[in-house]
Amino acid sequence: MLTTLSQYPLVPVFFHPDALYAQNLVQACYEGGMRLVEFTNRGPEAPAVFTHLRQFTRQRYPDLLLGIGTIYTAAEAELFIGLGADFVVQPVTVPAVGEVCKRHNIPWIPGAMTPTEIFRALELGATVTKVFPGIALKPDFIKALRGPMPKAPLMVNGGIEPTEECLNAWFEAGATALGMGALQFFQDKEMVDFDLVREKVAALMAVAQKR
Repeated sequence: MLTTLSQYPLVPVFFHPDALYAQNLVQACYEGGMRLVEFTNRGPEAPAVFTHLRQFTRQRYPDLLLGIGTIYTAAEAELFIGLGADFVVQPVTVPAVGEVCKRHNIPWIPGAMTPTEIFRALELGATVTKVFPGIALKPDFIKALRGPMPKAPLMVNGGIEPTEECLNAWFEAGATALGMGALQFFQDKEMVDFDLVREKVAALMAVAQKR
């Protein structure tokens, strides 16, 4: 996963209750150049939609890593790993979730913010630490962390703007990857032009892969 994340360092993060909508969004992101997707567990439809996406991506895009986000409990982690999640993302750090991921040999990306929290997550076995919420921080925060933690894999998430200036600032500061709310790729979520989404994703990926 770390190799893929290094090569494709932008990860779309989204939830939608409609399976076809979610499928179209994943397709647009993949065709735009993304190879990791985080579908979030934010509604009762999440298991069914995730199952649909898992079947779709295995058939069409076997090289895409499909993860599940917004996981709080070991039981949720077990459920989605059973449904085929390639990685598990949390907004917080729950050691029991990390244990489930370790037992199944699934990458674990817990959320943390302070240096102590980030270090503790890595100590517990995090594959990558999700620095969250990014909107409350500045790229200089990551730059400062790189002094004592030069090699720690850090994915900043929350409030990342889909602009060249924003991406460059975070990557130049030392972010390993950036998680982006997929709805940031377009303004009117009720009338989505998936061709436009694909074009925007491709432009952002071109910026990210120049880092």
